[in-house]
Amino acid sequence: MNSTPTMTQPAVYRIRIAGRVRNNWSDFMTGLQEAHLKVSGTSITELTGTVPDQSALFGILCHIRDLGLLLISVEFIENPKGE
Repeated sequence: MNSTPTMTQPAVYRIRIAGRVRNNWSDFMTGLQEAHLKVSGTSITELTGTVPDQSALFGILCHIRDLGLLLISVEFIENPKGE
């Protein structure tokens, strides 16, 4: 497993957003698994999955901003298949 993301290779990320966001209402989350958590009484939506490259990651983050959602964190998990 490579612990450093690159600009042009796919990578697995975990994105946390405040509130309960439903995957079926927006195609910007296609391919990301969604989970709903409660942290200190606050609802959080956690999106985890492979993002094709950094450009796609920034596109997802722009959608989150444009929808007025509160971004909590973005975490690089791994490069898939040891790339």
